[in-house]
Amino acid sequence: GSQVIEKYLSVGIKYLSVGVVGSQVIEKYLSGGMCGHDREGSPIWYDVIGPVDPKGLFLSASKQDFIKSKIRDCERLQQECDLQSQKLNRIVESITMIYDVEGLGLKHLWRPAIETYGEILQMFEDNYPEGLKRLFVIKAPKLFPVAYNLVKHFLSENTRLKIHILGANWQEELLKYIDVEELPGIYGGKRTDPDGDPRCRTWINHVGPVPRRYYVRDHVKVQYEQSLVVSRRSTRQLDYEILAPGCVLRWQFCSDSADIGFGVFLKSRRGERQKAAEMLDVVASQRYNAHLVPEDGSVTCERPGVYVLRFDNTYSLLQPKTIHLTVEVLLPDQ
Repeated sequence: GSQVIEKYLSVGIKYLSVGVVGSQVIEKYLSGGMCGHDREGSPIWYDVIGPVDPKGLFLSASKQDFIKSKIRDCERLQQECDLQSQKLNRIVESITMIYDVEGLGLKHLWRPAIETYGEILQMFEDNYPEGLKRLFVIKAPKLFPVAYNLVKHFLSENTRLKIHILGANWQEELLKYIDVEELPGIYGGKRTDPDGDPRCRTWINHVGPVPRRYYVRDHVKVQYEQSLVVSRRSTRQLDYEILAPGCVLRWQFCSDSADIGFGVFLKSRRGERQKAAEMLDVVASQRYNAHLVPEDGSVTCERPGVYVLRFDNTYSLLQPKTIHLTVEVLLPDQ
C-alpha cells in the first residue's frame, strides 16, 4: 500500500512540476501585453512576434498552458473594458490590437504552433465575437502573406475586415487612432516606462529564446500523412512543383528504426529523375537521427521549379528504412 501511494505521489509531483514549468515559461517567454488606450478609450494589446521561440515554448509548456494563458489575457482585457466604461461613462466593449511582425520567419510557421494559434483564434471568435475593434499589422516582411494564409480561415469575414496591414507609413497611421502620449516610444509615440524605456516593458513582454533547461519533452507528437520505404543502398525522391516564387515548402518526418539521410534540391531539368550531384542544393543533405527525434523544417522557394525531397539510405548495406512524413506547399495570401 505504501509503495502504491509513493508511486502515485511521485507521478503527481512530476505532473505538478511540469505544469509549474509551463506556466513560468508562458509568463516569461510569450510576448505581448496590454499598454495604453486608443483615442476612443479602448485598451490596446500588443503582440511582438519576431523574438518568439515557438518550438522552445511547445517543448516547455502544453497546448493547454497556451490556451489558459490566452483566456486570462481575454479576461484582463474584458475587465479593462469594464473599467473604461465606468471611467468614461459610456460603453467600451472592444479592443485595438497591434501585431508587430518584424522578424517573422520560417520558425513561426512550425505546424504545431500554427495549429494551436488557430485554435486560440477560433476560441476568441466564438467567445468574444465583438471583442475586436481593429487590428493593425506593422513591419510585415515578405513571409507575412504565407503566414496569414495559414490562419485566415479561422477568422470570420467580419474579423478579416477589421485587419489593416500597414505599409511604410505605419507610425503615421497608428497616430490617427492612438494619441502620441499613449503610444510607446518604440512605435513612434511618447509613452515610456517609468525608467524611460521606450519599449514599455512594464506592460509589454519582450522575449527571447526559451532556455533548454525549461524543456520537459524533446519533441511534439504529430500525425503523419504518408509513409514510404527507402530500401537498403538506395534513395527515394519526392517532387513538388512550385509555380510561383514566395511559396514555402514545409516538411516533418520520422523514421522507424535508424537514422536517414535527407536533403532538399532543385531540379535543373524537368520531367526526369536526377542524381543529387545533378541538382542544385537547397538544403544540404545530411544524416538525421529521426528515429530518436522527429525532424521538421521549411524553405522559402525563391524561384519556381521542381523541388525534390530526397531520402538517402545508400550508406546502409542491410537495413531498409520506413519514413513517416507530412509535406506541404504553403501559398501566399492573394
